[in-house]
Amino acid sequence: QVQLVESGGGLVQPGGSLRLSCAASGFTFSNFAMKWYRQAPGKERELVAAISSTGGTTTYADSVKGRFTISRDNAKNTMSLQMNSLTPTDAAVYYCNAVRSKYEYWGQGTQVTVSS
Repeated sequence: QVQLVESGGGLVQPGGSLRLSCAASGFTFSNFAMKWYRQAPGKERELVAAISSTGGTTTYADSVKGRFTISRDNAKNTMSLQMNSLTPTDAAVYYCNAVRSKYEYWGQGTQVTVSS
């Protein structure tokens, strides 16, 4: 059974940092590009960051560029999102996504709250 399990969400103060993780199982992780999406209340789902199957290429939404870093460890079947200088606009449910050809898998999401 394919599984993507996010962890690391929680409450953080503005200006703080948080590191999200995604643990993958049930498929060949190293063959898949990986992405982080987020969805804030009342807003559309947004692509935050993406990383190629080997980790050689990364892309970011303009809103997080310079603050967030996506990475992966193919030996451990994990992907991470390091989030720095967080603001209330970053508050959302963050979702892990894996994609390759016709296959696409989603995690259950982890809540990030940014508040004083």
